Amino acid sequence: MAATKPEDSSEREGRSSSVTRYGSTEGSGEHDHHDHHDHHDHHDHHDHHDHHDHHGHHDHHDHHGHYDHHGHHNHHDHHDTNHSNHRLHSPTAGHWVGADQEEEAIRRKLKYFFMSPCDKYHAKGRKPYKLILQLLKIIIVTAQLVMFGLSNQVVVTFKEENTETFKHLFLKDYDESSDDSFAVYTQSDVYDQIFYAVEQYLAVPETTVGRYAYVYGENGSALSLCQQYYKKGSIDPANDTFTIDPHIITDCVGVIPLAVPQAPLTVSYRNFTLKFHKLINVSIEFQLKAINIQTIINNEIPDCYTFHITIVLDNKAHSGKVKIRLENQASIKECKDPSVSGHAENYTRVAFDVAVALVCMLSLLLCGRSILRGFMLQQEFVQFFRDTLDRKVCWADRMEFVNGWYILLTISDIFTITGSIIKIGIESKNMSSYDLCGILLGTSTLLVWVGVIRYLTFFQKYNILIVTLRAAFPNVIRFCCCVAVIYLGYCFCGWIVLGPYHVKFRSLSMVSECLFSLINGDDMFVTFAEMQESSTLVWLFSQVYLYTFISLFIYMVLSLFIALITGAYETIKHQTQEAFHITDLHAFIAECTDAPNSGKFRGLETSPCSFFCCCDRTTTYEDVLLVN
Repeated sequence: MAATKPEDSSEREGRSSSVTRYGSTEGSGEHDHHDHHDHHDHHDHHDHHDHHDHHGHHDHHDHHGHYDHHGHHNHHDHHDTNHSNHRLHSPTAGHWVGADQEEEAIRRKLKYFFMSPCDKYHAKGRKPYKLILQLLKIIIVTAQLVMFGLSNQVVVTFKEENTETFKHLFLKDYDESSDDSFAVYTQSDVYDQIFYAVEQYLAVPETTVGRYAYVYGENGSALSLCQQYYKKGSIDPANDTFTIDPHIITDCVGVIPLAVPQAPLTVSYRNFTLKFHKLINVSIEFQLKAINIQTIINNEIPDCYTFHITIVLDNKAHSGKVKIRLENQASIKECKDPSVSGHAENYTRVAFDVAVALVCMLSLLLCGRSILRGFMLQQEFVQFFRDTLDRKVCWADRMEFVNGWYILLTISDIFTITGSIIKIGIESKNMSSYDLCGILLGTSTLLVWVGVIRYLTFFQKYNILIVTLRAAFPNVIRFCCCVAVIYLGYCFCGWIVLGPYHVKFRSLSMVSECLFSLINGDDMFVTFAEMQESSTLVWLFSQVYLYTFISLFIYMVLSLFIALITGAYETIKHQTQEAFHITDLHAFIAECTDAPNSGKFRGLETSPCSFFCCCDRTTTYEDVLLVN
């Protein structure tokens, strides 16, 4: 990860000289030998400088090998059985040179792994094909989302407009302003609503502006009028007595619409008698067919819709108020023998969806391969430390090989492929899961665009967001866990006490939404004003409840939350001026000073990690150490 500002060369040289050399005894000994290491540190440093004076023109490899030789020679008396010095006991010099070459090779692999894309290009000269693939994926996935959004908008609009049409057609005296509270209060009004809905249904072909068709059931009827009531119910408020059998009985009558209405056949539903003293609800169910021809605007073949309409008169509360609602569910299928003048059958959209799925499949395979190669390099590094230096690699260093950006891209590819398959099914009229497809495509597009941040992290001035979030994340999570306990306590308390008297506290979800809005300073006065004063004690409690919640969460919790983010930002900002911890992995790689364009990386084996497996590093490894 990049630092917020570069450092001068003197600081880098100072840090490089302070990095423990893992080919020497200091870097490979156990912790119980630290006293010996400190005692001989000056002597080793002196030998290193003497050697440097005599061999100043030697390359880095020879210099490193001579340094290790001196280091082990000075400590041979103290560590005759040292775990990391088994290479020095070889009777031949060839074994020592081979071991040192192996160490340099693993260092170069690791350094290449953590290089930026530009340095990787200079190191091996490979074209950034995967970068081009990801940029192409961003474009085509976004284009696919836009096209699906336009089609979905037409579908949703058509369904919503038909729902409003049905409410005005089948509900007597319907008013949009009273949609949620639309109800009747007398027996005659209940009958009027039922008869009005049935009569309007029978007159659909002659009265409606839109083109609708009836759908007949197995028994030949198209409309079903049903009432549900308790098997036995006797209520006598005068004597405070009642008798209830909770078993529910359902009575239904069918209505058959005819092309030419005939009075004797259509008047039977008027004999339908309601048992109000034990009535639970009355439901009217029927289906209508329609065709959405406005899809021609988007160069699509029109869809055929079947609307499943249910009108419910709800009396389960037995409060004297019968609530009325209309529900509409739409199913979409392919029309039979569609014919649009001047338009041939077009498979362009399906071909584009297939292309998007193939590109995402290729990206998924490449990202999966990179994750696997990163895991293989991690195993190689762990085995090298265990066999050569006899040391264990901590989990923090192991997790350096796990690239979160690759996991994000993998999830995005899976969502896009699944969404593309569903979209193809929708376009072929075999499926109608618009909501599921929208969630998958929307989430995948979100993840693809968030993945763009990865490339901005290679620039120090744009890297501050990711660095700050990464540094603040642990403290923020711990802080949120503590706050969540208090927040849930307020939610349950507000729901049970204020729920009966305040519309915003009627359910736990509404309570949570209301309190979250208060934290952000939204709708405060309305929340206070809508509190009913029917109970003085509850009203006083509501004042204490709201004032304490707002004061605690706005003035303390929210301020502390912002302070955590600000503190992390200040820490990152001044990181270069303070001491920082260098992990074993970083210190081991820092000893490789080969430049990317030196040509020494071209002779490496196939990289254990592809282009997108780069971690969040800047071009120079010294800058990596600034933010751990």
